[in-house]
Amino acid sequence: MSPHQSAVTEVALLLAAVKTLVLVVGSIITYFAFKAYRRTRQRALGYLAAGFGLVTLGLVLAGLLYELLGVRLAMGILLESLLVLAGFLVIAYSLYVQ
Repeated sequence: MSPHQSAVTEVALLLAAVKTLVLVVGSIITYFAFKAYRRTRQRALGYLAAGFGLVTLGLVLAGLLYELLGVRLAMGILLESLLVLAGFLVIAYSLYVQ
């Protein structure tokens, strides 16, 4: 294996580790937001939980689509970005709703 291939493999492993951590931490945040919504039944907390869920899903989607389903990386990144955007819009709305 050439040094370049080795560096690419190391970066890919680091990226997989970071994306896994993003999934874990994002899922925990989503869980706590949803738990708060269930406890209070405040609509804004429900939107907040949904927004964090969308952002978390979006942040791990591109790699999953590329690695598991063979989707072109650019298409995966586009779908990832759309989900993150949608999640941020829902989070912003949750902060606006009373």
